[in-house]
Amino acid sequence: MAAKDEFGRHGEQVAVDYLLAQGMQILDRNWRCPDGEIDVVAREGRALVVVEVKARSGRTHGTAFEAVTEAKLGRLRRLSGRWLAARSERFDSIRIDVIALERFAGDIVLRHERGVW
Repeated sequence: MAAKDEFGRHGEQVAVDYLLAQGMQILDRNWRCPDGEIDVVAREGRALVVVEVKARSGRTHGTAFEAVTEAKLGRLRRLSGRWLAARSERFDSIRIDVIALERFAGDIVLRHERGVW
């Protein structure tokens, strides 16, 4: 496995551990359909939280947070609808969060932006 992919998998686990520590319940990970993938689906109270996780080991191509484009957010909006359509449970609200992880000199810095949509 490439170091980039390994850091991505590790970063996703760091994000899930962080969300659990924040009191969220993880409902799904790496949910896929023909239109794409949701990294993490969580519940916070009565809110459905769709989480995009981005991990970067450098800023050559910008920050991890900057890697989440408007096109990606639009796709996540559509995917959240697809995810909900396959479930009977209802939520009071839906939001998209981004967890950006960056590695600097071996340390991982986590940035959680809530409600980017």
